[in-house]
This record gives sequence, C-alpha cells and structure tokens, in this order.
Amino acid sequence: VQLQASGGGLVQPGGSLRLACGVSGSISSITLMGWYRQAPGNLREVVATLALDNTAGYIDSAKGRFTISRDNAKNTLYLQMDNLKPEDTAVYYCSIYSGREKRYYWGQGTLVTVSS
Repeated sequence: VQLQASGGGLVQPGGSLRLACGVSGSISSITLMGWYRQAPGNLREVVATLALDNTAGYIDSAKGRFTISRDNAKNTLYLQMDNLKPEDTAVYYCSIYSGREKRYYWGQGTLVTVSS
C-alpha cells in the first residue's frame, strides 16, 4: 500500500492550493482518512478528517478555509486550502486508518509554504 501526496508549493498569503493523496493498493476496513501537518519545531497535528459517511472534521484554524474530500473512483483524497496564511506553512501528510488492522498508513508529505 502506498499513499502519494502532491500539490504542495509556495503560495502568497490569501492564495489557494489543492493537495491530493493518491492511494495504491488495498486497505481493508478504512474507517478514517485525514490530513495532518507538521511545522518546524512543532508536533504533527491533525488538520482535517473524513469518515466513511463523509462526515468531516477540522482543526479550528482550518474551519471555513479548508475542505477535505475524496474521489473513490480515483482512489484519491483531497484537501482544498483557501485563504492561506503564513501559519499554515508546514509539511502536510495524508493518512488512512484501518479499523481492522488498527494502524495508520501515511503518505510521504508535501511541503506547503505561505509567504510573500
């Protein structure tokens, strides 16, 4: 199983980016999908999660600006990020949790830099 994150880059404050996480291979009993981020010197934090019933959850700082979604046909998880702020600068990771295997699968991370 591989998770491949892409879409990061340099963007000015107020700009937008869409991250994508392609999933190859089979993961049994997926219960939760999500995006996390880790800024230099900080712990990794959850940004957004998506349950199988499409219930989404967001960290307070992302509410109203970020949208998590998925395309089952393409086996891809997305994170649309609008009105980006310098404090959003971090390496973003996608993750999938298998309830059967009781483990997380992680992508390799994609760097988002918000700067003028």
